[in-house]
Parts: sequence; C-alpha cells; structure tokens
Amino acid sequence: MAAAAIILTLLWVYQNSGAPSEDSVDIPKTVTQDNGKTDDSLPANAGAGTETMRIPAAEGVAVEVVRPYFDSEAENGAKQAAVIQNGSEFTLHTGIDYQSKDGQPFDVLAALSGTVTRAETDPVVGKLVEITHPNGLVTVYQSLSEITVAKGVTVKQGDTIAKAGRNELEKDLGYHVHFEVRKGDSKESVNPAEYLNP
Repeated sequence: MAAAAIILTLLWVYQNSGAPSEDSVDIPKTVTQDNGKTDDSLPANAGAGTETMRIPAAEGVAVEVVRPYFDSEAENGAKQAAVIQNGSEFTLHTGIDYQSKDGQPFDVLAALSGTVTRAETDPVVGKLVEITHPNGLVTVYQSLSEITVAKGVTVKQGDTIAKAGRNELEKDLGYHVHFEVRKGDSKESVNPAEYLNP
C-alpha cells in the first residue's frame, strides 16, 4: 500500500510539475472490428504505404479496452488504470489490453503486414508474437494461446496469428490480448492509440 501511495504521489507531482497540459483523448471502451474496412484507421506511417493499422481482433468481435497504455499526460484515474501490480512491484503498462465483451477467447489478427520475428512462450507474459513491418514499426501481441505462425513467416494484415489467452502478469484480466507498438532503432513502446482509429 505504501509503495502504491508513493507511486501515485510521484505521478501526481510529475503531472503537475510542468505547464498545464490538455486532457488526453479517451480510448474507446468498445470497438467492433470489421475485417473489410481499413480506411477508417489512421495511417501507421503516413506516406509509407497503403495499409493502415487495425485493431488485432477478428471480424465482428466486440472488444473492450480493459487496460490502457500508460500515458504520462493522462488524467490520474487513467494513469492508475495503466499501472500493473505484480506482488510488490509496479510496472507502467506499455500497450493496450483488449478483451471480448463476453470474456471468451477470440482470434488475434496481424494489425499490419510484415514478418514474424518472434513466436515463443514467456513464463510471465505468456505466448507472444512479434511482427516487424516495412514501415519501421514492430507490433507485439502477448497473452496468447494457439499461436498459428512461426518465426520468419510473412503475414498479411488481417491474418489470424493466434487466439487471445491468459498470462501470469495480468492473470486478473482473464482471456485478453496485450497489444504493443514499438518504433525506432531502440524499439521504444509508443501508444498504440496514436496509430489506431480513435
């Protein structure tokens, strides 16, 4: 409890230490993915191709954001929702977690076309797939079950790569997919909402 209070105090001080910032854009709570429509999404890398990033859920599946990306510019409530507690450790959430409205597993799709650079099992985050895209972005999908791709395989946007599963780190969420976007040589995690249709 003391550690949580310290973290929240530090977050509050950090937020209020600089010039006032505008409230961040809210992430939608429910989204229905339509496999045939990509023109509603924001470009993943403007001018670099014709694909636009899509939510990694199967066609017709209504998904909810159950844990947002940690955004230092967000309101305190949103920041608190994006902090993961694992025992006595607290971690800032580096992706967006999606869960189907009925809580059941669903097909996880490639958000963009690219090459699978990792397909493995991690004891903490569960099964994971990493896809490197021609525009320099990398998408990461964690908390998976039934991975259907292998390292080195080329996938197209919308291909099924796995099913949503469970993991040890976020076991409180049940069946979900943890979705990250990374960019640059350092592969720094960025807010996926910047690339997805708001």
